[in-house]
Amino acid sequence: MSTGSRVGLPGLHSPGAGFDEPFAMLDACHDRVRRSLALLARLRTYLREQGCDASARQAARDVLRYFDIAAPLHHEDEERHIFPLLLAGSPDPEVTALVRQLQQDHLDMAERWAAARGALQALAEGTAERLDGAAEEALDRFAASYADHLRHEDEAVYPAAQALVDREAERAMGREMAARRGARTAGG
Repeated sequence: MSTGSRVGLPGLHSPGAGFDEPFAMLDACHDRVRRSLALLARLRTYLREQGCDASARQAARDVLRYFDIAAPLHHEDEERHIFPLLLAGSPDPEVTALVRQLQQDHLDMAERWAAARGALQALAEGTAERLDGAAEEALDRFAASYADHLRHEDEAVYPAAQALVDREAERAMGREMAARRGARTAGG
């Protein structure tokens, strides 16, 4: 493996979009989800081909950190700012149904992550050297749950929400997202 967590997740900590542009921030979060899932896939391949070493343990820690900390905050952003906006203001019944499905997806993904994370935790701590069949299946279910979810948000839900929000409401959204993370925005 190369540098960093050597299984590698380039750009995980890059600045990217800021809270002053919350929709760009949400899009950037989706990019980080995809990169974290790609790291998870590379880690699983690496474990099968190379075994568990310091690089694999660091990659497991990186995946854990993202899905334990950043992903729940991202889902909360959507639950607080995007989904209510659409449920209250979208004239399109298909968008409303899609939002309800995405809300259920968040619950399902949290359950799938809870079922899958223990195996990664054991790798990260050095108490396991491989993933057994049950762990592989749990990780498969978890990773698969994101594909349609992200696509629906990117292609339908975010554009519909952007069409309903004015610039001041968008700024307020960004300020609230930043405040929940202890960050500051340019406007506050």
